[in-house]
Amino acid sequence: MYLVTGATGSLGRRIVRQLKEDDQATRVFVRLSSHFSELEDRGAEIFIGDLKLERDIIKACDGIQYIISSHGGNDAQALDYRANIDLIDQAVAQNVKHFVFISVLGADRGYQDSTTFKAKREVEKYLIDSGLNYTILRPSGFANNLIPLAERFRDTGIYFSIGEQQNRTSIVSTDDLAKIAIASTQIEAAKNQIFAVGGPDILKREDISRIFARLFNQEPLIINPPLQLFDGLRMGIGLINPQLNKSLGTLRTLLAHEFFCTTEEVSRLESTFNLKMESLESFLRRYVGQ
Repeated sequence: MYLVTGATGSLGRRIVRQLKEDDQATRVFVRLSSHFSELEDRGAEIFIGDLKLERDIIKACDGIQYIISSHGGNDAQALDYRANIDLIDQAVAQNVKHFVFISVLGADRGYQDSTTFKAKREVEKYLIDSGLNYTILRPSGFANNLIPLAERFRDTGIYFSIGEQQNRTSIVSTDDLAKIAIASTQIEAAKNQIFAVGGPDILKREDISRIFARLFNQEPLIINPPLQLFDGLRMGIGLINPQLNKSLGTLRTLLAHEFFCTTEEVSRLESTFNLKMESLESFLRRYVGQ
């Protein structure tokens, strides 16, 4: 049986759908306040709990063979770090066959302004030292996160993007990432490996507006405030809400740096998992294209 955390998120839902399409026994760790009826309708076993409570993690892991950790949240200390450490400890106690951890591209770069990046890296190290069979996936940006931007562009023609438009990215199809996460538990070549996961195209941020323009056949009105404006707003927020200021560190990190996979890294993915990575344009065309 699989245990999927973060099952009501954009990635987690896709993982569960694929598992149930493959007729795999699946338990999903969800909060009572989340929308989990779709997962239940697909035949997933619902475990209602709180990832901040070790006793819930212990119960959720009972009888599990595979764990896919895809959760996140606003509390990096409790969710990105501590919950994963407790999951790993229980995986060891339960003799789990394979643990898949969804990390983030750049987790190993030492970004000190982001508690999320630091938490992901510490979990990676703990998992590697745990003795479990593991696969660590470091995705770049999720393609589904651009769907609201594409829909706004379709309705208004406006493309809003903060910071340097020449920075490169390789947005990954969230559907591909779900397939890779599941396949990692079964493919020998994925065992005890770390994979950077991105789409086949290295895109500049300005290229995304051109993709939107092709999808909807209209020229973009580009609004591109400088990163310094974000920094100023963040500083002002910090005077009122220091905790929110800290949480914006991850967004600042994502805006200020490049996150893309090399062609060699994409080729490694495609050969290991026997799939052709989907482009961002293809993904958006399937979901919002005309």
